[in-house]
Amino acid sequence: MCSHSNDPHILCPQCDLLVTLPTLQYGQKANCPRCKSTLTTRWQEPRKRPVGYAISSLFMLLLANLFPFVNMNVKGLTSQITLIKIPQVLVSDDYSSIASLFMIVVQLIPAFCMVSIIILCGGVPLPRKWKIRIAWVLFHLKAWCMVEIFLAGVLVSFVKLIAYGEVGIGTSFIPYVLFCLLQVRAFQCTDRFWLWNQAVPAPVIAQPLRVGQSGLSQGLRSCACCMAILPVSQQTCPRCFSKGYARKKHSLQWTMALLITSMMLYIPANLMPIMITQFLGTKITSTIMAGVVLLWSEGSYPIAMVIFIASIMVPSLKMLAIAWLCWDANGRKKVDRERLHVVYEVVEFVGRWSMIDVFVIAVLSALVRMGQLMSIYPDIGALLFALVVILTMFAASTFDPRLIWDRSGIFETKEQLDGGK
Repeated sequence: MCSHSNDPHILCPQCDLLVTLPTLQYGQKANCPRCKSTLTTRWQEPRKRPVGYAISSLFMLLLANLFPFVNMNVKGLTSQITLIKIPQVLVSDDYSSIASLFMIVVQLIPAFCMVSIIILCGGVPLPRKWKIRIAWVLFHLKAWCMVEIFLAGVLVSFVKLIAYGEVGIGTSFIPYVLFCLLQVRAFQCTDRFWLWNQAVPAPVIAQPLRVGQSGLSQGLRSCACCMAILPVSQQTCPRCFSKGYARKKHSLQWTMALLITSMMLYIPANLMPIMITQFLGTKITSTIMAGVVLLWSEGSYPIAMVIFIASIMVPSLKMLAIAWLCWDANGRKKVDRERLHVVYEVVEFVGRWSMIDVFVIAVLSALVRMGQLMSIYPDIGALLFALVVILTMFAASTFDPRLIWDRSGIFETKEQLDGGK
């Protein structure tokens, strides 16, 4: 079905289907009819809501850094930490890499994203090229905000420490919980498609558009940054000036390279100790699996299952799933596209939750510093495991999900498909 180019259209970023956007009421969202991905959502007060949530979240983050976060009492010895003390302790233990990771994904990236939402939705007067660059960075860094994962790691730490003494929350704990909730809500209310259309008008496509067919079959591509519809031959987007192709260039090669590297690191990450516990002068090293076994033996079955699923099952299954996606995307046999797309969405969503064990170690290392009585330190396994999580996240992001759907019809030529890989 052909449609006029001035109608609101969008190329689904997940399956490349050309869709005509319906008129949405407040609170409604438009989903892709093929892969069911959310294309756009219409919010009431689309400027004020994100700005309000973003400003409130930044205020809560400021409060969370000013006061004690959690505390612990063991046999009369008291220890308390602030959020800013966690990376300081890790740096003192020569684990600057984990300290940097903590600061980047738990504080700096979330704060930057909230400031970006305020700038873009609040109409802050800035040059156009600055706003374009800020929007590009915002939507690329969104997946690396791990505030809620860190919060889950803190709760797991509480369960581990209850066996040794009294654990309590500090003044800044509630503000940080509120920061977590508010920043999630700010992201939800910031619609990418609407934001770009408000910032800069989408470029006009001269050719007729065939709704219900893939963009690649019509010689069209979607800008990976601003979602503008462009000719395949046009590599530079006239709206956001980012370069792109019909499919992510060398997608499968990059994905497999990152996947193989993560597999190579995953073995020593599980065999080498991730944490050293010094108790009454005795040093005890523990691996990820040893920690799960210890929690299970102490009766903390739910927490043991959470750690086992997040740190053992999820990374293993994620690597197998990514390898499966690459294998099927590179093949020519008929596959269940809907099932593969669900696998991809699950992989993309759950992968970062494996970082929970790294955050648990960071909190324990900063809080439990009581001399010869009891102290906890990170070990090399924690760094290796963090690298595994980061590499698998990059592997999922470099994989182009549209390759799953390219074999669904007879539109694409072999030369077009091979060019995107």
